[in-house]
Amino acid sequence: MHITTTEIFLIAMLIIFTVPYLVWRLFKTDYWAPLVVVQIVGGILLGPGVLGAAFPEYYQFVFNPQVIQSLNGIAWWAVMIFVWIAGVELDLKKAWESKRESSITAGLALGTPLVFGCIAAAGLLAFSDGWMGEKAMTWQFLLGVGMACAVTALPILILLMEKMDILRQPIGQRILRYASLDDIAIWGVLAIILMDWARVERQVIFLVGFVGLSYLFRKLMLSISESDRWYASFIWLAFIGLAADWAGLHFMVGAFLAGAVMDRDWFNHQDMDKLRYFVVMIIMPVFFLSTGLRTDWSVGATAVFAVAAILLITQIAGKLTATHLAGKILKWEKGEASVIGWLLQTKALIEIIFATVLLDKGIITREMFTALLLMAIASTMLTVPVVSPKLKKMKELVFRSK
Repeated sequence: MHITTTEIFLIAMLIIFTVPYLVWRLFKTDYWAPLVVVQIVGGILLGPGVLGAAFPEYYQFVFNPQVIQSLNGIAWWAVMIFVWIAGVELDLKKAWESKRESSITAGLALGTPLVFGCIAAAGLLAFSDGWMGEKAMTWQFLLGVGMACAVTALPILILLMEKMDILRQPIGQRILRYASLDDIAIWGVLAIILMDWARVERQVIFLVGFVGLSYLFRKLMLSISESDRWYASFIWLAFIGLAADWAGLHFMVGAFLAGAVMDRDWFNHQDMDKLRYFVVMIIMPVFFLSTGLRTDWSVGATAVFAVAAILLITQIAGKLTATHLAGKILKWEKGEASVIGWLLQTKALIEIIFATVLLDKGIITREMFTALLLMAIASTMLTVPVVSPKLKKMKELVFRSK
């Protein structure tokens, strides 16, 4: 019986949405692994290293080149919208109101794990091969892995804080300030890593043009109705993503910049929340699957898991060291630094997006990408089980605004 590419594509979509949901619902993993984490794990299990190794003929039948190409197109647009939303939701006004406290905490929370991660990456290069991409210079690899250890996943952090009922509390708003500042720095560092001196003219043209067009775009958005702003936003997103990719900075950097120059107040907050929810529910699972298809265990599963464990310990140590230093400087209460540090080490989506860009640009190998993916999953799964008991013992901390 002949099966068309369309039918195989729909079989793949059926697997993508059914398997993670059933695991999440039947095994009740929500406390330590939200659905989004189960979907990411599902993407890895459906990849070539697990499903492909166990059932190569079935894997090649379902995930053939035509189906993968179709899935990648959906995944690219899904992640562009997701990153654009992250840019729109940045709120630097609140950070400016508490600029001393926010800058000290955010600076340490980004800089310390960055340094720790660079040291770990240097150790990997010294003792083992197979982790740095063919197109990378050493400094790009070190800075890329270091920043991967420093990333905080703002959208997932919001999700987890909602689960723990602290998002709207003073401590939740404080942590959002720190994560927002770090978000800007993360994408700024990524742009530096991706600087292509062979195309530096294009990148200068893009950056100069982006500043001028952003001014005109903001004027336009203020002059039209909210319903028209949604359409204009997605046109703007596609255009800036295209321009950034043309310049060599990757379309995801363009997607973040497209959102970062926009104001969240231009849109109904409930509508934006619904958009984020439906993007994560409807099309991001395809990105998780496409991510899993890019994993590689060629250097051996033991080596990949070992590197993932080293990076996990490195980034947790970096975040906790940073927040304890900030706590001493700012005179926080006992236990406060630990709670904030554990929340800021949440990774998942932004970490995976960051690592995907590094892989696309040849800065890391598929094996390193796999290790970073495992590190992101583990760090996110640890957050709620570690933080929830701490919060129960420190209820007064939830209401502290500084």
